[in-house]
Amino acid sequence: MSEARLLAAKAVESHVRAFFMGHSVEAVDFDLGPERRESVPDLRVLVVGPGPRSDSWAYVTAGCWASMNKHGHGLEFVMTAGTRDKRFIELMAMIAFYHCGRHQLDLRHSMPIGEPWVPGSTCDHLLISLPYLHGPDLEHCPLPEGHVRILWTLPVTTAEIEFRRRHGHEALEQLFDKAEIIPTDPFRESVA
Repeated sequence: MSEARLLAAKAVESHVRAFFMGHSVEAVDFDLGPERRESVPDLRVLVVGPGPRSDSWAYVTAGCWASMNKHGHGLEFVMTAGTRDKRFIELMAMIAFYHCGRHQLDLRHSMPIGEPWVPGSTCDHLLISLPYLHGPDLEHCPLPEGHVRILWTLPVTTAEIEFRRRHGHEALEQLFDKAEIIPTDPFRESVA
């Protein structure tokens, strides 16, 4: 790992640990395998347990910035779930590979998962959004050589993605607010 990548990964992990003070935080190294390793060579997923800030689990990538930063600015991603599950660690690795491979994700983008978020869920896409559950204090992570923005990966349905394509991102977020969705509920009703 290069010095800059090591410093960036440590800064992201320190930022997440400071934000989630009082929560357990485990750093899980994730090897994407020989065909994909080069896109995010030093990927870690930070697994944050429930605690004083949230009664949910959070999964945060650490390694995307090091692979994709432009002029010192780049992204990492957070997903929130009701349980600890290896599935969510694997999804975060999928997001990292998707972002650092051919598709550069950003705010208001989406990506297909290719299967339900969890078995039986109608959520089969991830919507990249502001981390509303955690706020700007998690979103903005300064680095010695730049800045990381941590964006939320919200599981959504195909119908919700189609609604967003027709009516826009803001209209979809308004539907989420009106329906008062529980974003950690994999079995929630589609709002579209």
